[in-house]
Amino acid sequence: MPPSPNARIDPVPASLLALRFAQVRAQTERLIEPLSAEDCQLQSMPDASPAKWHLAHLTWFFETFVLERFEPGFKPFDASFRTLFNSYYNGVGDQYPRPQRGLISRPSLQDVLAYRAQVDARVLALLCKAAGADQAELPRLVELGLQHEQQHQELLLTDIQHALSFNPQRPAYACRWPLASTAPQALRWHRYEGGLIAHGFDAAVDGEFAFDNETPRHPAYVAPFELGSRLVTNGDVMEFMADQGYRRPGLWLSMGWDWVQAGRHEMPLYWQGDAGGYSHFTLQGLLEVDPNTPACHLSYFEADALARWAGARLPTEFEWELAARLLPGARSASGNFVEAAAYHPLPQQRASPEAPAQMLGDVWEWTQSSYSPYPGYQPWEGLAGEYNGKFMCNQFVLRGGSCATPQSHIRASYRNFFPPDAQWQFSGLRLARDAQR
Repeated sequence: MPPSPNARIDPVPASLLALRFAQVRAQTERLIEPLSAEDCQLQSMPDASPAKWHLAHLTWFFETFVLERFEPGFKPFDASFRTLFNSYYNGVGDQYPRPQRGLISRPSLQDVLAYRAQVDARVLALLCKAAGADQAELPRLVELGLQHEQQHQELLLTDIQHALSFNPQRPAYACRWPLASTAPQALRWHRYEGGLIAHGFDAAVDGEFAFDNETPRHPAYVAPFELGSRLVTNGDVMEFMADQGYRRPGLWLSMGWDWVQAGRHEMPLYWQGDAGGYSHFTLQGLLEVDPNTPACHLSYFEADALARWAGARLPTEFEWELAARLLPGARSASGNFVEAAAYHPLPQQRASPEAPAQMLGDVWEWTQSSYSPYPGYQPWEGLAGEYNGKFMCNQFVLRGGSCATPQSHIRASYRNFFPPDAQWQFSGLRLARDAQR
């Protein structure tokens, strides 16, 4: 049975959805313009995928879940793609092994782009003539597919950064650096009284779409707490390193210390150098580490140790969401997102006395909350139920989006999640602490 999102996805007029469909699909292809066909073939680790695979899988989603269900006389572009580009949908059938996606040299990149073009035309044709019950269900599935595509746009960028980092030439994906230097911002604390709050997706303020893991909205108790006015910066990380932070087991969770020792971790992913100077590999190439820029590519283990070293802790996702909903202009989700084409966190430009700065965009912020279901959670019916719920184990929640996240994709209730050792995402942290008397 194909996925059947329920009323938590509100349909939009077909003409507007067709325009959005064309824009989102085109944005994915713009992201590969700086890449060669050889770049698009690279897979640098099992957790990453080649850019070519992302392009094909996103098209597979629309072909399998939309065209196969709604198109009269449906015929697949290539029947072998059903297995080749299936990610983890067991209800669809077999999947090609994820760690071996880089071995798929055929179809070629041009064949994959032709696949995208044909499926795009067929989906747009469906949107133009949907009638009856299809007028409600078809737009919901297309919107789910577009939100899925925006997730993969970010993954495409983080995966290609990881792949290019192995090239000794340190090639840049984009070239817009250096930026003007900025002054450091002092860490201040913003107090929140907490209490019994309503938590989770709120259609009145969060928009027309939510994934099932953001629901249902429910009451949650939050004790009084304080949140850091700024993100933890590269300068903070360098102080942590200078204080032997990576060599002090008392700062680390037991699993985190095992991770440090097993991988001989001494600095964040992509960093190199020593106390005399550090550089790091970015999508802008190899750059000097700027101490005032938010730190990123940190695992949960590193984020937790840094917070403990600073005499603080990570916020819970309930604390984070409460604070985010109180931001001035929170509904607009303004910040450094992928549309800015910086492809890297940006330093805070000015003090933020009224509210925490850079809560949206720049870096995903680790929380101390395990990724688990909300009270009363119900996964979507059908295959869409495999989208989020089955990953609610051994993962931690991140909030806020990053410099690689599409701006229209983020909202205060959005829950990202990764295992605690993941570093290759644009993941950083903000300090929290219990309210001080």
